[in-house]
Amino acid sequence: MKLVLFLSLAMLPALASAQSPVTGILTTLTVKPDVERAQMMKVMQDEVRTTLKLYLDGKIQQWWARSDGKGVVFIMNCTTVAEAKAITDTLPLSKASFANFEYTALTPLNPLRLLLAEPKQ
Repeated sequence: MKLVLFLSLAMLPALASAQSPVTGILTTLTVKPDVERAQMMKVMQDEVRTTLKLYLDGKIQQWWARSDGKGVVFIMNCTTVAEAKAITDTLPLSKASFANFEYTALTPLNPLRLLLAEPKQ
């Protein structure tokens, strides 16, 4: 197993360049440091309601609170960053300019393809 892990890590740059479909978008919401808590709390009920609707509509697959208390992380069922951004632009915290967002496209873990290769005789 260690050999497979080593080979996977060694092949990561080559495998990363292989075309893989984007299967989700990791979205990190960070509340801007200059936003006062009282301001933020005015929109939080609508924020939670809107986020819940996105989850129930299948747009957000998973949502997590950040352990530093500065925001949340979503795994979104989108295939482009533009699609995820269009969705997060509808959030009340975004509309009020209270949050910054970072987006990372997610693909299948390509090094696992090594496990599909036929063993050399």
